[in-house]
Amino acid sequence: MFRPLISASIVACAFAASFTAAAQPPAADYPTKAVRMVIPFPPGGGTDILARVVANKLTEVSKWTVVPENKAGAGGTIGISDAAKSAPTGYDMVMGQKDNLVLGPYLYKNLPWDPIKDLTPVAHVAYTPIVIATSVNSPYKTMADVIAAAKANPGKVTYGSPGNGTSIHIAGVLLEKASAIQLTHVPYKGSNPALMDALAGNVDLLVSSVPSAIGQIKAGKLRALAVTSAKRSTSLPDVPTMAESGIKGFDVSTWYGLFMPAGTPPAIVNKVNAEVNRLLAMPEVKDAIQAQGAEPQAMSVANFDKMFKADFKASKQLVEESGAKIQ
Repeated sequence: MFRPLISASIVACAFAASFTAAAQPPAADYPTKAVRMVIPFPPGGGTDILARVVANKLTEVSKWTVVPENKAGAGGTIGISDAAKSAPTGYDMVMGQKDNLVLGPYLYKNLPWDPIKDLTPVAHVAYTPIVIATSVNSPYKTMADVIAAAKANPGKVTYGSPGNGTSIHIAGVLLEKASAIQLTHVPYKGSNPALMDALAGNVDLLVSSVPSAIGQIKAGKLRALAVTSAKRSTSLPDVPTMAESGIKGFDVSTWYGLFMPAGTPPAIVNKVNAEVNRLLAMPEVKDAIQAQGAEPQAMSVANFDKMFKADFKASKQLVEESGAKIQ
């Protein structure tokens, strides 16, 4: 006669235990294993450098195990696709940027992911202007030299970029429109290959994120002609803006941030956001990011999400006006 009571008691205890476990924040012990950070560009580029600064500091300071993994191709969309299709457990993240997340969807047909539906903004990391540079052996000393040469010989002046559909590619197209010139775009699979060809003189100009090019600029192997932001870069204070070079109203920059698959528990997203923001406030992390030509910028999850969605909406018109197309 006591068996039903005993069974009921066992069931009740089991239910209470499962309810208590379910009620525990999923981030309480996070992370309990290695976290993969997808970098959707080759080693050596701006995205790779910034991603590794964050990954290394999370490992060193936060005692997390964060493993960077480069998955390059298609303007960063291959790496984004890999991350977007991962399980939303918090153990896969990607260092996304304006290029592949808010511009790429308007340039690539039939992408297997939707940036708004399939990804969750986690932590904004940094922003950077774009720099236009050339080999020190190049005859171009200023942007005025480039514009004069391009007008004299339409299509003869070439510029390398990290790939079709990147904000850097679109910056080049917008430069053509703003200056009424015709350049020839040479897309590469990432920033580093473009940089190498610019150093070798195989392309006349390099259009690049500041983090990707600043090392060779400071080494005296590349000559920076202009930055595309409204204000001069704190990392390249001697380099004029496009407006100072005679192209008024030209203001193009890009940003970098961490994303996880949609459906990742908010508690985990908030924990990663808080930890990354804590690191961005550290002087050594600020110095490491600024040394690469970027500006660290912490944001709440809500503010990053708001900025991301606003940029995505605005980018449709930007891509249409630029005329940029995937070749």
